[in-house]
Amino acid sequence: MKFSEIIDCHIHPAIDRKTDFCWYHRSGSIRKQFDDLKRAGITKACGSIIVSGKPVSFDVIKHLNDAALSIRDRYPDFYIPGIQIHPDFPDQSCKEIERCCGRHDVKWIGELVGYLMGYENNYTSRNMMQIMRTIAKFNAVVNLHCSDIYVVEKLCKSMPETKFVLAHPWERDVFESRIKAVAQIKNLYLDCSGTGIDRYGMLKKAASIAGRKKLLFGSDYPVNNPAVYIYGALFEKLQENFYKDFFAGNFKKVLEL
Repeated sequence: MKFSEIIDCHIHPAIDRKTDFCWYHRSGSIRKQFDDLKRAGITKACGSIIVSGKPVSFDVIKHLNDAALSIRDRYPDFYIPGIQIHPDFPDQSCKEIERCCGRHDVKWIGELVGYLMGYENNYTSRNMMQIMRTIAKFNAVVNLHCSDIYVVEKLCKSMPETKFVLAHPWERDVFESRIKAVAQIKNLYLDCSGTGIDRYGMLKKAASIAGRKKLLFGSDYPVNNPAVYIYGALFEKLQENFYKDFFAGNFKKVLEL
């Protein structure tokens, strides 16, 4: 079964050593990274540039976003940029959303990685909610890494007009609570990158609980091998209509492309 369109909703372009999360070798140039993704069968990819550590100033965040916009300008037919914000800098984050979403047509926020960038699961604080209200003004989608499903539920219910994409199914002991939340909360979707696809039967189980319209394909490249996620999904032998939605259709509907 082959598909002419596969959109990876979860990548992290590496622009230097600090932003390169490939474990075993350097990811190389942006062209090389995108060639990797294309070689796996991916036709478009979306995501933000991330860095480890609490930023000393908002200039760190702006640098990541400027790089993402520059990559989009160089590869407009392949890369859909995601941007970063930070609750330690709420006013600057709101201005950054206005700049990137308002002036540069960015539609995707994240993956937000609080555990990596110094704010853990802090997605419902006063500062973060100020940022989320600005995001809502631009109808942008938020992709977030959060290990506390109760925080995710609170955030989604507090911002019903905003679409949230929960990153990673995770292991069996927490997967069920996550996929049930996706099934029950109208504005919550699941990005199936990270731990999950490699657990045989996870995708079929997720679809049976949440339905095929709530699942998005992602790989978490360059942390993970993107081909593993494509062929791991195909190996479950689900219906062709499921794969059309999973590989591209759902992402396009969520982003209203």
